[in-house]
Amino acid sequence: MTDLLKVTRDDSIAYEGTVSVITLTNPDRRNTLAGPVMAAVIDALEDISRSGDLGVIIAAEGPAFSAGHDFTDMAGAGLSDAQELFAICERMMTLMQRIPQVVIAQVQGIATAAGCQLVASADMAVASDQARFQAPGGKGGLFCHTPMVAVARAIGRKKALEMALTGDPIDAETACAWGLINRVVPHDQLEAATRDLMRRSTRGSAYSKAQGKQSLYAQVEMSQNEAYSYAGAVMAAGVTSHDGQEGIASFMEKRRPEWKNR
Repeated sequence: MTDLLKVTRDDSIAYEGTVSVITLTNPDRRNTLAGPVMAAVIDALEDISRSGDLGVIIAAEGPAFSAGHDFTDMAGAGLSDAQELFAICERMMTLMQRIPQVVIAQVQGIATAAGCQLVASADMAVASDQARFQAPGGKGGLFCHTPMVAVARAIGRKKALEMALTGDPIDAETACAWGLINRVVPHDQLEAATRDLMRRSTRGSAYSKAQGKQSLYAQVEMSQNEAYSYAGAVMAAGVTSHDGQEGIASFMEKRRPEWKNR
C-alpha cells in the first residue's frame, strides 16, 4: 500500500455485513491518480474481491475528489511508459466493474479527466452539491481519450463530446441529469447519503447481486436479441441456485430468507 491511500472496513454501512472504504489521501496533489496510487487501488480491489465484503465506497480527502492522472508521470515519457500507465488505469477502472461487490463513488469535490473516469466507472455515484466534473483535455493538447470510454458509456455520445471538446466543467445537478451520477445532496449530507444508498443496495443475496452486476455490464453492450438470450440464460441459472429458490420459498411462505450466497 501507499501512504496516499487508506482502506478501512466498516460493519455499520451495509444492510447486513461489511463494506470497505477506499479513501484517496493526497489532497495537496488533488488526489491525482499517479501510477503507485492506481496500483494500490488495484491491490485493494483485488483483496476486497476475495473477501466477504458486500460493497466498496471510493472516497477522497480534501477539496478535490481527483484531478486525474499525475502529469509528472507523463512529462518526458516514452511511448512504452505511457502505454503502461494507461494499461494500469484501464485495469483499475474495469476491475471496479468486475468485482462482485457494489462499488459507489462518494464525490465531495471536483473530479477531472481520469478522476471523472473513476466516477463513471463506479457502479453508482453520489455527489455533493459542491462537486464538479470535467474532461479538460479539450482545452489543451492532450484529449481525454481514455476518460471518455467510461464517460460516454454513462452519459451518451452528444453529452460526452460536449464535455470533451469544450473542456468545461459541469456542476453536480447537470451531471445527475446527464446520468453521470445517481444523486446530488447537500455537502454535509454526502457521507450519510452514500451510506444509505450502499445499505439499500446490499439487501438480499450477495450472490444474486454479484451475478446481476456482471450480467448487466455484459448485456448492455450487446444487441437486444443477444442481450435477451444471455440474460435469460443467466436468470434461468439463477432460478435453480440455492438463493434463487430460497427467495421464492421465503416469499411464498412469508418468512425471512436464509441466504447461503450460492
